[in-house]
Amino acid sequence: MNCIIIDDEEMARVIIAQFITDYSDIEIAAQFSNALQAIKYLNHNEVDLIFLDIHMPDFTGFDFIQTIKNPPNIVLVTSDRNFAIEAFEYDCIIDYLVKPITKDRFEKAIHKVNSIVAAPVVKETPTLTEDNNEQFYINIDRRLIKIEIASVNIVEAKGDYIHIKTEGKNYIVHSTLKKIEDKLPKDLFLKVHRSFIINTKKIIDIEDNSVLIDKDVIPVSRANRPELMKRLNLL
Repeated sequence: MNCIIIDDEEMARVIIAQFITDYSDIEIAAQFSNALQAIKYLNHNEVDLIFLDIHMPDFTGFDFIQTIKNPPNIVLVTSDRNFAIEAFEYDCIIDYLVKPITKDRFEKAIHKVNSIVAAPVVKETPTLTEDNNEQFYINIDRRLIKIEIASVNIVEAKGDYIHIKTEGKNYIVHSTLKKIEDKLPKDLFLKVHRSFIINTKKIIDIEDNSVLIDKDVIPVSRANRPELMKRLNLL
């Protein structure tokens, strides 16, 4: 996997580059102090991953994402926590790191990236069995893989694909969030954000406008929060 680092702070680039040396499967192709230089580079080169600062002179990280076509996986790096919710609006953003970055937190970000890169891509839309309250099957390499509906933690929209996260494994399926939403039992699953459907039974914690499921923090939109609160068995 090759990556580039875009940050106007030299020390931030040095720290990220140093952390990356611990991963033999990640190669730094280039580093840039501004987004415009990176755009010129990407016009002629392909990368798998970008570490991107939000606050940069003249051209922000979000401006950069909106400018390039088919952006690769992106890990945002910033000193400002206030853009986390906005970041979830972009399908390409995998994680959101707040400066100063710790080694442990960086490791979690790489784990997220690897889980998406390594997840098998399924060309066919998942089809449900006759007993659609218990399981459905997805076709992988001409094999039907059964997924127990109760084991599904999260379904996340990723462009033309959906990312199905279960208790034991993750899958990327060529489909839409709307299609799978119509097939999942509504008493168990809830769309809490334009890009996320969650298994409400798997919620560990709720704080402000987000929920914690396993190790994933999922944003909850203001429009969907009232329905979520209705689902909870509050004392």
